[in-house]
Amino acid sequence: MQTTVHDPAIEDLLPSARPVQLIDPTGAEVTQTGTRRPYVMPDADRLQDVWRHMVIGRRFDLQATALTKQGRLAVYPSSRGQEACQVAAVRALTERDWMFPTYRESMALVSRGIDPVEVLTLLRGSAHCGYEPMTHRTAAQCTPLATQLVHAAGTAYGLKRRGEDSVALGFIGDGATSEGDFHEALNFAAVFDAPAIFFVQNNKYAISVPLAKQTKAPSLAYKGIGYGVASEQVDGNDPAAVLAVMDAALEHCRSGKGPFLVEAHTYRMDAHTNADDATRYRSGDEVCAWLDRDPIARLEAYLRSRGLLNDDQANAVRQEAEALASDLRDRMNADPVVDPMSLFDNVFQSATPQVEDARAMVVRELQAADEVTR
Repeated sequence: MQTTVHDPAIEDLLPSARPVQLIDPTGAEVTQTGTRRPYVMPDADRLQDVWRHMVIGRRFDLQATALTKQGRLAVYPSSRGQEACQVAAVRALTERDWMFPTYRESMALVSRGIDPVEVLTLLRGSAHCGYEPMTHRTAAQCTPLATQLVHAAGTAYGLKRRGEDSVALGFIGDGATSEGDFHEALNFAAVFDAPAIFFVQNNKYAISVPLAKQTKAPSLAYKGIGYGVASEQVDGNDPAAVLAVMDAALEHCRSGKGPFLVEAHTYRMDAHTNADDATRYRSGDEVCAWLDRDPIARLEAYLRSRGLLNDDQANAVRQEAEALASDLRDRMNADPVVDPMSLFDNVFQSATPQVEDARAMVVRELQAADEVTR
């Protein structure tokens, strides 16, 4: 009788059979069993930091949603409910690491220290990107699904070639795993051992298409195996677990072992954007069930049970969040001064003849409009 010999290298690629969890929805610590890698509870300072940024992030998210209703934003994709994914993943990075966000990562950008007004400049329609990507090591938010993962993989390879101890983190949603760019990015990163982390926020819907209509895989994390990419799945509403898995992914990349795929199981509480009617494809009962898994309440319960957070500290953070929301509201209510010629800035490092022709055309149109108004 033949016995099957398991290749340890292949075993190393497999995710845990169940999503990694360190804190359950009630705030109780979970004993680790069945995980393929050892995970430890992050220290108190990091957990307090993530809780603070999640509270600030949610208040920012609510304010951005309100600004959309007031006509100050053209559109806004809320990330309420996905705070643990966005905040914990970003807070695990260092300043030398790169981030490649989608259109839904506004909260992640704010958590990275980018000015909220600059974050919302794209969604306001004032510029293609409101912040300086090189300064923040953060690429422009990307609307086409998964295209930023190709950029993340290429940047990660470039960082490796330069000898930098840096990692490129690319965010996507579950729907983006159905795009060709997702597979091309994983394959490239694996072949060239690029230090890239592909972070899938599985919020169960690609706009209105449920996960069951996208894949038959037992977990999206298993999609990395075919490309030779180490993978893990995590409870995306458990901030401590997201931090721990990100730590493992970052260590894996920095040690020269190539890319890492993370699937975070979470839920988008609001509609896809303010232009979407989510009641047409999901039930109120489903949404209410996920309210009990709120990542902020979960971590707050854990911190309070350990004496790491009290009412005064919690109130101080919430007051800080309100002050930031008020400042954002005031600054967003001021009409931006937009220079039409800025359209041609940062298109290429050196302008091509086509860009120069387009620039000259706009100059002529502006001059003609000015003569009419005189």
